Amino acid sequence: MATESSKLGPIIATAAKKFATARDIHTVGDLLAFWPRRYRTREADLGTATPGEYLVGVAEVKSASTRAMKARKGTMLNVVITDGTHDLDITFFKAWGHEKALVPGARGIFAGVVGTYNQRLQLTHPGYTMLDDFDAGERKDLIPIYRSVGSLHTWTVTESVRRVLDVLDDVPDALPAPVREKRRLVSRTDALRGVHTPNSWPEIEEARRRLRYEEAFVLQVTLAQRRLAAQGQVTTPRPARPGGLLEAFDARLPFELTAGQREVGETVAEEMAREVPMHRLLQGEVGSGKTVVALRAMLAAVDAGGQAALLAPTEVLAAQHLRTITRMLGDLAEGGMLGGADHATRVVLLTGSQSTAERRKALLDVAVGDAGIVVGTHALLQEHVDFLDLALVIVDEQHRFGVEQRDALRGKGKLPPHVLVMTATPIPRTVAMTVFGDLETSTLRELPAGRAPITTHVVPEDRPGWMARTWQRVGEEVRGGRQAYVVCPRIGDDDPSGDGADLRVEASEDGEESTAPVRPMHGVHALHARLLEEPALTGLSVEVLHGRLPADEKDAVMGRFQRGETDVLVSTTVIEVGVDVPNASVMVVMDADRFGVSQLHQLRGRIGRGGFPGLCLLVTGNDAEIAMTRLSAVAATTDGFELARLDLSQRREGDILGAAQSGRRTQLEFLHVLEHEDVIEQAREDAFALVADDPDLSTHPALADAVRTRVDAEQAAWLERG
Repeated sequence: MATESSKLGPIIATAAKKFATARDIHTVGDLLAFWPRRYRTREADLGTATPGEYLVGVAEVKSASTRAMKARKGTMLNVVITDGTHDLDITFFKAWGHEKALVPGARGIFAGVVGTYNQRLQLTHPGYTMLDDFDAGERKDLIPIYRSVGSLHTWTVTESVRRVLDVLDDVPDALPAPVREKRRLVSRTDALRGVHTPNSWPEIEEARRRLRYEEAFVLQVTLAQRRLAAQGQVTTPRPARPGGLLEAFDARLPFELTAGQREVGETVAEEMAREVPMHRLLQGEVGSGKTVVALRAMLAAVDAGGQAALLAPTEVLAAQHLRTITRMLGDLAEGGMLGGADHATRVVLLTGSQSTAERRKALLDVAVGDAGIVVGTHALLQEHVDFLDLALVIVDEQHRFGVEQRDALRGKGKLPPHVLVMTATPIPRTVAMTVFGDLETSTLRELPAGRAPITTHVVPEDRPGWMARTWQRVGEEVRGGRQAYVVCPRIGDDDPSGDGADLRVEASEDGEESTAPVRPMHGVHALHARLLEEPALTGLSVEVLHGRLPADEKDAVMGRFQRGETDVLVSTTVIEVGVDVPNASVMVVMDADRFGVSQLHQLRGRIGRGGFPGLCLLVTGNDAEIAMTRLSAVAATTDGFELARLDLSQRREGDILGAAQSGRRTQLEFLHVLEHEDVIEQAREDAFALVADDPDLSTHPALADAVRTRVDAEQAAWLERG
């Protein structure tokens, strides 16, 4: 008998190598996790035959005839198969071996690429198996169809799975019996048989329901363990101090905090005053004022005698945060300097591209505690960066960082510091429960006063008149005293991926990536040269910004744009988050269909920040339905949470947890976070209750093994990256 860890070779020797090569399937467990993508009934069906497409169809032989070939020796076989409504021709140029099987009245499964001959659809030398052979004495009304495995036909995959199930012992069950009974779920062994060798649709649905719950449950157990571990940590309380930096900052704020900012600020202050480290996710719409909330938390940490570190994903964003913080603090950021306030602190920047002298000075300020607030990129994570007393870690755009990176920064505290994670990508509730379930969540929905409305339009690039009007509108805005962004998905011809455009690979219903030709994308250098010749922009200052520029040049370009010296900035997505130029009122996004919905929403948030109405023009040369649905949705609403749900509904679930990026099969095969909210909530309830009673899963070894196997270090990192 076999177990899930058994190798396939002894069971299916002839096919094992092809499974390993084509799909990285080596063990019984790997094969049983290779789920059918759909099912066919035994009823004939040829209605989906399309030239150039791969067909797997059930049909009956209508007629068969042989004849001698004229141009060469041998006998060819011509067969017509039918489903009763549609006929399909089949041709074998060597009849031997086929003429005895393919006789009128015989029924089988046929597979091959559909072609045409004499204006009729046909298969040439297709693979096939007769249903009597396929049944092998056990008639099944439903036939599972799998993704392609090299040169193996789908029935070979099906037969391989059956052979494995025939010799399989009962498999360990990750779901404890009380949970299965409470939720009325079948055992894992029955679920595997129900998915791979079903007798009926209800059996398939029961199996899927069980496997869906298991996926949700294993993830929630992992998150419950993390949250429990965090609650067991002890840190230094950082209570607010009267008469300190925070009080001075609040007194000079030129605007009133929104109700949401005040509420989140009170929650953060309360949690920072405890001995248990804060672990909180702060999500908010673009421009909802997360930076102010974060800065107030940093000032509270400094008031309590500690230091705060803000980790940003790019140097452009880190530099922007430094400028914003120092501008807002004024003399409160000039500790130890002439003109600084009496109780001021110091704000320093730490990035990889700083000069040796700048870096040495910043490291010294951090180590001796002169710098109360430290803003930086990945450079903050290096071993020789030492804090005197790290009290608070703020991670901006958490999805750009992994667990190891966040933990490396947290590890620089004498005791575990408080952690505030920020994201400007709105997260639907069920996604937050599935991905960020180990963090408490706060949401800012209200926009500060003074944010102007933004109008968005989709511009078809193949209509010259529309493009001419696009550049005219840019010119009109700039000559009216405003500034403009033009965003491209890449830098130049030698850079297909730019600075992080969410370049999408469309997938078929089978989960296979499309091989359709991809249109060339606009790059900043080529478009910059073109805009210099654009009549509507004559006399305007047009500059380029992208991630490959030297740091000092990036700072200089961004500085000129912020001071209004540059009219039009042609940029990659380095301006996606955090960049704040209130005078910018118009944005043109080239190849907008190459960006995700949430990314377009982020980009659009760079305009309309200074009280001037914003205009966003989404340029596309793609009229495919899915692309136009995305772009039309962005144009129709500025509600980031509504757009986030659309974005998620159009993406494969693997993208949520990073499986696509990490090259692994998707972790969620049966669970869809927007469709199965009830499953996630039930699994969360059961998982947190179980972990409260058995934190290390010592009495649930099968569950502990499932957690280790399915949520390994890499996948856990993607869980927290979201």
